[in-house]
Amino acid sequence: MSQQIPFIIYAESTPNPATMKFVANKYLVPKDVTYESVDIDNNPLSPLAQSLLNFPFVKKVYIATNFVSLTREEVVEWEDVVHQVREFITEFLNNGGIAYKGGAEEELPQGDDTSYTAVAAHREAKSEVEKNIIAILDEYVKPAVENDGGAILFDSYNEGKVNLILKGSCSGCPSSVMTLKSGVENLLREMMPEDVQEVVAVNG
Repeated sequence: MSQQIPFIIYAESTPNPATMKFVANKYLVPKDVTYESVDIDNNPLSPLAQSLLNFPFVKKVYIATNFVSLTREEVVEWEDVVHQVREFITEFLNNGGIAYKGGAEEELPQGDDTSYTAVAAHREAKSEVEKNIIAILDEYVKPAVENDGGAILFDSYNEGKVNLILKGSCSGCPSSVMTLKSGVENLLREMMPEDVQEVVAVNG
C-alpha cells in the first residue's frame, strides 16, 4: 500500500491587503464547489472553516479548489500571524481534519439568516447566452482570479446585463471594481458584443 501524500501548505499575498491565500498541494473541495463563511457557529459542511474562525482575527473563510483565503480583522497584520495560521492548517489537514464534507451537488443559498454558502461554481445556465458567459469566465477569468485567492462567479443575465458574485479576496478588494469594469466587462463585451452591455457585482 502506497503511503498517503501529506498536505503541504504555503501562503501567498493577494491584491486585497486584508486577505491572505493559503495554498495546498491537494484539492480541498470538489472541483465545482466553493465554500464561504463568516460565522463560527454555523459551518455544518466545513470543520476547517469552523476551526479557522476560532482565531479572533479571522473575519471570513473562503475555500475553493486547492486553497483557503482568509480575510482578517483590522486588529492584526498578516505578517504577525501568517506562520501560525499556515502551521495550523497543515496540522489540521494532516491529522485527518476535513476541509469540506458536502458533495458537489450541494447548494445552500445565502439568506439573511445564513452565514455560510456552499454552492456550485456558477448558477445553472438557462440559455445559450448564459452558457457562453460561463464558458468565457471559466477559460479567461477563473485562472487569474483564483491565482489571487478569489472568485468571480456567474449569477444571472438579463437584457444585456451580467450579474456576478465576488468571493474570497475579490469581495471587498479595492481593485475589484476596476477588475470587473476594465477586465471582465471589456472581455465579455468584446467576445459577445450583441449580448453583453454591462457587468455588475451583486454583492459588491
